[in-house]
Amino acid sequence: MQYRFAACAPAFALACLLALPAVAPVLAQDGARPLPRAAPAPLLVVHGAETPVRLQAASVAVDIGAGVADTTIELTFRNPNARVLEGELQFPLAPGQKIVGFALDVGGEMRAAVPVDKARGRQVFEEIVRRGADPGLLEATQGDNFKLRIYPIPAGGERRVRLRIAQALARSGGQWHYLLPLPPSLVDAAGADGAPAWRASVRVHGTGSAPRVISAMEAVTWDRDGDGLAADVPRSALAHGQLTVAGQADATPRAFTGMHDDTGYFVAEIPVETAPRPQPLPRHLVLLWDSSGSGAARRHDLEFALLERYLRAAGDIAVRLVRLRDRAEAPRDFRVRGGDWSALRRELASTVYDGASALGAWRPDGQAGDYLLFSDGIDNYGTHAFPALGPHQRLYAVNAAPGADTARLDALARQARGRLVDLGPGDVDAAAAGLLQDAVRIAALEGDGLDALQPETQDVRGGVLRVAGRRVRPDGMLRVTLDDGRTLAVPVTPSSPAQPLAPLLWAGWRIDALQDRREEKRAEIARLGRRFGIPTGDTSLIVLELASDYARYDIAPPSALRAEVERMKADGTARVARRRAQQLERVVRDFEAKQAWWAYRFPKEPPPPDAALPSEKSMFVTVRGSAVGAPEGVMPPPPPAPSLLSSFLPAPAPETVQRRAGNVPPPSAPISAPISTPVAAPDSASTSAATAAAIALRPWTPDARYLDRMARADAREAYAIYLDEKPDHADSTAFYLDVADTLLGKGDRMLALRVLSNLAEMDLENRHVLRVLGYRLLQAGAPELAVPVFEEVLRLAEEEPQSWRDLGLAYAAAGRPQQAVDTLYQVAVRDWDARFAEVELIALADMNAIVAANRGKVDTGRIDPRLLRNLPLDLRVVLSWDADNSDMDLWVTDPNGERCMYAHPRTWQGGRLSRDATGGYGPEEFSLREARPGKYKVEANFFGSRRQVVAGVTTLQARLTTGFGTPHAREQLVTLRLRGRGDTVFVGEFEVPARR
Repeated sequence: MQYRFAACAPAFALACLLALPAVAPVLAQDGARPLPRAAPAPLLVVHGAETPVRLQAASVAVDIGAGVADTTIELTFRNPNARVLEGELQFPLAPGQKIVGFALDVGGEMRAAVPVDKARGRQVFEEIVRRGADPGLLEATQGDNFKLRIYPIPAGGERRVRLRIAQALARSGGQWHYLLPLPPSLVDAAGADGAPAWRASVRVHGTGSAPRVISAMEAVTWDRDGDGLAADVPRSALAHGQLTVAGQADATPRAFTGMHDDTGYFVAEIPVETAPRPQPLPRHLVLLWDSSGSGAARRHDLEFALLERYLRAAGDIAVRLVRLRDRAEAPRDFRVRGGDWSALRRELASTVYDGASALGAWRPDGQAGDYLLFSDGIDNYGTHAFPALGPHQRLYAVNAAPGADTARLDALARQARGRLVDLGPGDVDAAAAGLLQDAVRIAALEGDGLDALQPETQDVRGGVLRVAGRRVRPDGMLRVTLDDGRTLAVPVTPSSPAQPLAPLLWAGWRIDALQDRREEKRAEIARLGRRFGIPTGDTSLIVLELASDYARYDIAPPSALRAEVERMKADGTARVARRRAQQLERVVRDFEAKQAWWAYRFPKEPPPPDAALPSEKSMFVTVRGSAVGAPEGVMPPPPPAPSLLSSFLPAPAPETVQRRAGNVPPPSAPISAPISTPVAAPDSASTSAATAAAIALRPWTPDARYLDRMARADAREAYAIYLDEKPDHADSTAFYLDVADTLLGKGDRMLALRVLSNLAEMDLENRHVLRVLGYRLLQAGAPELAVPVFEEVLRLAEEEPQSWRDLGLAYAAAGRPQQAVDTLYQVAVRDWDARFAEVELIALADMNAIVAANRGKVDTGRIDPRLLRNLPLDLRVVLSWDADNSDMDLWVTDPNGERCMYAHPRTWQGGRLSRDATGGYGPEEFSLREARPGKYKVEANFFGSRRQVVAGVTTLQARLTTGFGTPHAREQLVTLRLRGRGDTVFVGEFEVPARR
């Protein structure tokens, strides 16, 4: 397990160790004592700190009762620096653990988090951070991995974080076991210089005999505390950095009850005596071996030891090996005789772990009896659903990785009549028993006065079954029928002992049971997460500082703020409605202004020195009032106010020019000159010779040693060099992009796409990295792979217009024009943050070009007719980038020597640059309806950034198009990088031939 705490600020980077305990019991089979799983020391990474942020204090409070452990962890961080920091703590949980609470100190008091839809929570968090307020956000990423974001960690101050984790205890040999692995920095000797303040306490309910602290180097004193016993655990009582507590388990079935939102719930713990039942092994086995990049983190020594026991027991068996990465490799067949699997072992040992995870990209084998899936369960690439197996086939999922998606693995195995085998150090024999012995399973569940019955597992594990559900009547009866014919009954009555965690256990087990149908049941999973405050793939937990923020973002507040927030929400409803109604009208006015620009016929000869432009208002009125100049379908309006024309020939504000004074290139040619009489242009195709213009791109040529090694090799040798270099560059987006470009240049597209797919595994649910992956897949001509990537980005960040535009363009590239048009239209009608300047007009240009190219194939009935008008262009450039809160600039220099840029957004011959995007991801768009013959130079400049960029560089994508919006359109995409402020790269150039 690894815990990372990353604090983000503009400069510097330091790292130090941070300790965060985790509760991680290892489930064992009957008769096997659970052994601890190794827990690597957690890591604290702090950007922007001259002195590391340190863990000031840590406390752990464990409450054990009714077969359940409730662990509260409180951490206090101190920032000794003179700057405010933002923190990010990434951590995995062990199988069966559920986060059921999160709190953050606000004004010196701990404020409980509330559930929020995941995309909304991240949007709100980032908006509030930009305002400098005080939020905290806890998210589930993939698998059993979680991310906690905190802002601010005040300069010279402290922040406290509290996490609450619930889990049912493992049982073995008639005892329950609780394991708490602790990194060394939390268990340093008392009084060590710089060691954090430490406190741990354990309380056990409903027992008369003292539990045993197995790992203690000295005796721990237990004191009577109400209905149980309690003990403080000093630092010196811990052995080898862990705390293990064991106690006598109940031998009779019992039910426990709890309430949530006025609804009663129960959880029943049912001891079951079982005897080993050997199961027949198949003659044909399919071995599904997850060979993705994350597969390298699995304990392959344990996996091989498990296979040794299984294949030795099988004797003679045919094995079909299927490696799973970004795609399934061709199967390889092996014959094991007398348990000798040496050839298969050598093949598995030679596995290269690389690429993303597409766990469903394989076909079932009709001859197979059993399937063994060795994987961490993280499925992050492609659209393949996990295949359904035949009625007599079984799937066993084996996990030997920290942070795995054990809920998904367990659900997949249960669906295929198998089971999850959780493989930890010392558990190989017990795990082998899970494969070789048939477990006693639940055949039927019935509840009298009970409903919504949900078992923790379908089979008996550790000698116990647990079932949870809702109480319909005060007195109820649970009946569990096992597949060996036994029926066990457990009464649920008002006198059943209380267990406050019963509702949360039921919700958590229900969420886990839905993981094999995650997409189909996404709404139900989200509802459960919101109702019970459990982070899921679509639900997060958030803490806000101000009551007004709960009202503003329509987030249900903690109970103490409820009345105040409801009053604020009532006052703000009318304002929100007015703002949404005004959005469409604003876009319509801006689009009309752009049409007025498009309707002018600008001069193409060099400008005279004494020329002067008329005012924006007079140009707009001239075009709209002209009998020959009014665009088709646009009625002449009353003379507009100048403020409505802010997107049409805007003069930069003096402060903007002054702000960028140090970054303005040499003055270009003068732009003042009379404008020729406006005329209408056809809405179909450009008649300019520019439709035959050439596009020349300059390939990105980074200065990297690994590329020098690869340059002289063929594709297979180059891939081997990449694997050799990969450990030194595993966290660099640039590395994978460079290698993929090299492999594409050498003609091996399959390997290039595999290398690119590693970006899906770099940083779980990082939308910036995923955008880069999607752009590069489009550039590589793989839109069918780019679409699910951009669909995931939209799920993560639907409040950013780029998410919609990128997906719409990917749909278009994949030949799905209706979805493209519907998605792009959302950019026009939704209300965006002001930092996304003019993105609506850029998306409308994309949308109308797709409509024009697919006449009769696209239904535009839902689109406001005022926004339906194709504006063909000779030349178009669109620049976008991956880093939020960053300012990149698009420069286009025309044959007149005139540079179109942020401080000079309109040119003499009619070049138009969209509004300067200074705080988002772009895009910025250059448009030219009729291009003068000659060369047009395209450049990109890094003006600045207010945050750390992905992997130390900003990745840009440029789309260069000739004949845009016409049947003759030609487009090229290029991916480039900028390293820091002032960096400028040459993107490419257009060459427009002379007219004949």
